[in-house]
Amino acid sequence: MAWLVNAILTMVLLLNLFLLSVSRMKSLISGVALQGIMLSILPLLLVKEVDPLILITALVTAGIKGWTIPRMLDKALRDVRIKHEVEPLIGFIPSMLIGAAGTAAALMMTIHASGLHHPKSLLVIPASMSTILTGLLLLTTRFKALTQIIGYLILENGIYIFGMLLLAVVPFLVELGILLDLFVGIFVVCIILNHIHSAFASLDTRRLTSLKE
Repeated sequence: MAWLVNAILTMVLLLNLFLLSVSRMKSLISGVALQGIMLSILPLLLVKEVDPLILITALVTAGIKGWTIPRMLDKALRDVRIKHEVEPLIGFIPSMLIGAAGTAAALMMTIHASGLHHPKSLLVIPASMSTILTGLLLLTTRFKALTQIIGYLILENGIYIFGMLLLAVVPFLVELGILLDLFVGIFVVCIILNHIHSAFASLDTRRLTSLKE
């Protein structure tokens, strides 16, 4: 199944570049939902035998990352009536180029370190680093609060990918706990978004400086 694992991780890498290059909120939400669904498949492919706990973890991951959280973000998007991220700190094309450069660097380092002796895990570390970098770029270079939430989700996806290397030693219950914490966190943040929009008629985080005394 090594080829299928690497195929999924390759699609994750390409999706990261797509997420850095688009301004439409709807496309960002759809992209992070697709990424969540693809990542939920990985535990089923990285173990020799699929037991009930692994299957439950995969289903819960797909349900939370691929459906529940994106639906919550869709509702928040409709409530606040915004469609595009505008005037990012770093432009969309430069962001994509930074993401591509980071991915290439991670891939080269991994190939050099592994010597291609571990094909199953060849793309796990580059995909993890690329996804974390994508999340950080969205968190730090975008000004819409909703985009920053998506950046946080993508950052968590990168940590999730790296956790695939530790399947033998990290209990899946820990991962389920992280997913539930993520779900509750996004739920609370969506409520906060509505209050921010009601108070400021904007989700531009630069406007929050008006709260200073």
